[in-house]
Amino acid sequence: MFEKLEEYIDQRVGEYDLIPSDRKRDLEKVSAYVRNRLDQGNQARLTFICTHNSRRSHLSQIWAKIAAEHYGLEGVETYSGGTEGTAFNPRAVEALRRCGLSIVARDPDTSNPIYQVQSSLARPVQECFSKVYDAPPNPETDYCAVMTCTQADEACPVVIGCELRVPIRYEDPKVADDTPEESKCYDERSRQICREMFYMMSVV
Repeated sequence: MFEKLEEYIDQRVGEYDLIPSDRKRDLEKVSAYVRNRLDQGNQARLTFICTHNSRRSHLSQIWAKIAAEHYGLEGVETYSGGTEGTAFNPRAVEALRRCGLSIVARDPDTSNPIYQVQSSLARPVQECFSKVYDAPPNPETDYCAVMTCTQADEACPVVIGCELRVPIRYEDPKVADDTPEESKCYDERSRQICREMFYMMSVV
């Protein structure tokens, strides 16, 4: 793992006591789903869903995968999607780069670039781009839907094909776009999501 990223993760792992008990209970529902799927010899597939699949759902997908790798959980696959597709927001991309991740746009001049995300040269690349939640390569059946924003949670009372639907909502860092607080807000949201995804996988 990249040195700066490893230091960042060590800090987040030391912050589990900052997670409120009610949020821990919701995270543990996903942990139990992952554990049950793996115990049965199946892949545990998690799709993180937000309205535009541009910020929170991508942050969750990426940190959840890195957390699963960190805890040695083979067979955990993470995805993200929206109720509509837009693009992985560059501000969220930069927040992840500040954590120590390597992120390269494969086609930077397109409206919806495919970003290649790496936590280590020894780990497979995650390819991230905006899409609706049931579009390829996302699973159509046998997955857990994690609703990361209020609007998507309310817009999708039923998520087709999922085995479990769990709301784990995050405040949108978009509220700070184009303000002096922009980077700080995105960094705070990334820290929170990283901390909670690592806690979730630690319980598995």
